[in-house]
Amino acid sequence: MPTRQNGRRISELRPVQITRGYTKNAAGSVLIEAGETIVLCTASWESGVPRWKANQGSGWVTAEYDMLPGATSERRRRNRTKIDGRTQEIQRLIGRSLRAVVDLDRLGENSILLDCDVLQADGGTRTASITGAYVALCDAVREAVRKKWIRQSPVVEPVAAVSVGKVGKRMLLDLNYEEDVAADVDMNVVMTGSGAFIEVQGTGEEATFTRAELDRLLRLASRGIKQLVEVQQKALRRRLR
Repeated sequence: MPTRQNGRRISELRPVQITRGYTKNAAGSVLIEAGETIVLCTASWESGVPRWKANQGSGWVTAEYDMLPGATSERRRRNRTKIDGRTQEIQRLIGRSLRAVVDLDRLGENSILLDCDVLQADGGTRTASITGAYVALCDAVREAVRKKWIRQSPVVEPVAAVSVGKVGKRMLLDLNYEEDVAADVDMNVVMTGSGAFIEVQGTGEEATFTRAELDRLLRLASRGIKQLVEVQQKALRRRLR
């Protein structure tokens, strides 16, 4: 099977490592490493819900995302006064993805806030954020159940995400930055553990793509996400220190 510049097969994920309990103060704290992309995902519990959702008896899950100034080769300014469009779009994607696998009624009128901070970026930061945030969410929920803040876990099933793309004539799984920049077609796919799609973001950057190519990319993403779910479940089975 053809290999890429970094030695990976075209259908191979980057090495993925999930470290739980990375910081001590957040209810859920995860460091996810996908190749050279590194994201810190934390989940915090908050009593109450947004004003527009008050007095409905259900909870809320939302997310914030940002890149630290040194995450890329050129220093990135902090979002202090105004969130740029890309950041806003990504954090909305993360929030939607996690809400899709949470029964909000089981939360009561409580909120879980997910913060995804990119420490180092080498492509796939939004997909790594979703994959890591799910594990942080699970740990926050476990703490809430243990402390009897809620009766049962509202998490219905896993969720993970991965990028795929067409680079030249090759369909690649889990693009790093160099591959992403060179891609003719770039796609981010979010799926549940049972194989249902939550979101598919696909763009022909430099070329169009056919229905057959779309199907190939989705099959590739589906296989990758199944592997990521296995990594998530393995991490969640480990005992926290």
